[in-house]
Parts: sequence; structure tokens; C-alpha cells
Amino acid sequence: MRRRFQIVAVTLAVGFALSACGSENAQSGANTSTTATKSTEGTKGNGMDMQEAADRADSMLDAVLKKIDPEVQWAHGQTTKGSCDVTRRRTVMTIVSAERRQGFLDQIEQFWRASDYRIKAKNVDEQFPAVYAVSKDGFGISVSIRAKGQAFFEADTPCVKESKVADPTAEPNGPAYKGVYPLPSPNVRSDYWSAAAS
Repeated sequence: MRRRFQIVAVTLAVGFALSACGSENAQSGANTSTTATKSTEGTKGNGMDMQEAADRADSMLDAVLKKIDPEVQWAHGQTTKGSCDVTRRRTVMTIVSAERRQGFLDQIEQFWRASDYRIKAKNVDEQFPAVYAVSKDGFGISVSIRAKGQAFFEADTPCVKESKVADPTAEPNGPAYKGVYPLPSPNVRSDYWSAAAS
């Protein structure tokens, strides 16, 4: 009788322990499940792979550069791949003077707003301003002014299916600087964009 009581007591104790453990795991599992669902939606929801997403990023960069008036000269920057995303880059080789910088950024921001992109953030620093936007399908795009007043564009894809990614196919409207990294400082003068630049 005593032995039977001991077995029942041990069984109940183990049952309570497992129940508590299961409860903790269930709560933690709920969070994990939500995260996993979000990740899966980001990765597979739109059916894109990395190459298709890179092509979309290229088209966004093509579109904004074509809208800058007067035209600026640009070259491809480096493409980088994350675990499930791609970043495409373009570097402006035209000298944009400090006096023209805000007008340059305003043109770009207006175009992105007209394209129904959401402006996520703006850096209003006088020396290194930047504008960050996101499209409705989750692609990020930005323009930033960095050292020596050079303008850089970046387009970031959302998380997509893994695949190989080829180099961009768009031809730069100036020297390609293939294999050159980092790219030179801006060296093309424009009657408009470079006005008042020394």
C-alpha cells in the first residue's frame, strides 16, 4: 500500500512539473510561432527570389535617377547579399555643390512621394543629409550625402527566397569603373548641380 502511494505521489509530481514546463513552452512557443509566421511571410509571401528582388531594386534606382533634372552621372556600387536580402547601390559621380544639395534631395523626395513611397526618415544634417523611404511592397530606398559631398543611392530588398544574384544589367551613363572599389570621388562638373562648387 505504501509503495502504491509513493508511485502515485511521484506520478503526480512529474505530471505537475511537465504541466508547468509545457505552459512556459506554450507561451514562448506562441511568440516563436508569430515570429516564424512573419519571417515566412516576408520570405515567401510575394514569391520572389533574390534575383527577382534585385531586379526590382534596380528598377527603383533606374526610375529615380532618370527623374533627376538635369541628369547626373552615376556608376554602380557594390551589390551585397544577406541571408535572405540583397542591397543594390549607385554612386553619383557628378559634383553636387553644397548650395544645390537640398534641391537635389527635394527632387528625389518629391519623386518618391509621387511614387507612393513612405518617407521613413530624414537626416537634416547640413553636411551629411539623407532621405530614407520604403515602397508598399517592402523595398527600402535611400539617398545620402557622404564624404566630399558625394551622393549615394541604396535599394534594399525585403527577405526573399535564396538564389544566385547576377550583376546589374543597367549601363551607367558614364565610366563603369568595373572592378574599382572604392569608386572615385565625384569628378564630373555640371553647369547646374556643381554651381558655386570650388
